[in-house]
Amino acid sequence: MPSEEPPPDPAAAVLEARGLVKHYGGVEALRGAHFQVRAGEVVALIGDNGAGKSTLVKCLSGAEQPDSGRILLDGKPVTLDTPTAARKLGIETVYQDLAVAPDLDPAANLFLGRELLRGGLAGRLGMLDRTAMRTRAVDHFQRLGVTLQRTDVPIGSLSGGQRQSVAVARAVMWASKVVFMDEPTAALGVVQRERVLEVIRRVRAEGVAIVLISHNMPEVLAVADRIEVLRLGRRVARFTAAEATLEQLVAAMTGALSHEEAQ
Repeated sequence: MPSEEPPPDPAAAVLEARGLVKHYGGVEALRGAHFQVRAGEVVALIGDNGAGKSTLVKCLSGAEQPDSGRILLDGKPVTLDTPTAARKLGIETVYQDLAVAPDLDPAANLFLGRELLRGGLAGRLGMLDRTAMRTRAVDHFQRLGVTLQRTDVPIGSLSGGQRQSVAVARAVMWASKVVFMDEPTAALGVVQRERVLEVIRRVRAEGVAIVLISHNMPEVLAVADRIEVLRLGRRVARFTAAEATLEQLVAAMTGALSHEEAQ
């Protein structure tokens, strides 16, 4: 049975899931899952393989639709029937495979699908304003503290950390509400990982909500404000990151600890 819907939170969530249920044939991927994230907050979503993390994120980003339950944005019910619909509402996602165009430069990647056109006849003919896009991209990178060796080369020639930073910066550029980040530091070295985490901290400071999906528990404890734990398709624990321990997180993920009311 789906778990009982929690009462409204006194600190309003920018994005909230209430009692989401999702089936794939005979498999119940979500069993009344709850989730919430507030503006200017980093919430880590953790759980073992098969816990329902990916399904929940897909429902909250428009890639999948729940069979039942409610999704609220700024306290109002919304229908996220496509990723495009979610993006129009200010919800962006940084996928683990980055989904960048390796043959395009960083500025072109930031404006991919949202290109700026020149003014007048040139714009009506579809000519791109590459200078304006590059200027805005450089300003955006500087604001987020993203340091690139060059901005006029294909992104495929940059380091893994720089490519990941560009992917994060692109999502932040267009997100007004929430950014989902799926394993944003996977396969990165220590220095590159810390640079990406610093970008996440800067995004939080701008008031954008961030949902971090990660298996790296020390990283979660270092950058998250709160941690929500999924197990077998439902939320089983919530922690304030500053007060949580690695042992508590592992126990919640494996079912040895239920801490649903922790704040």
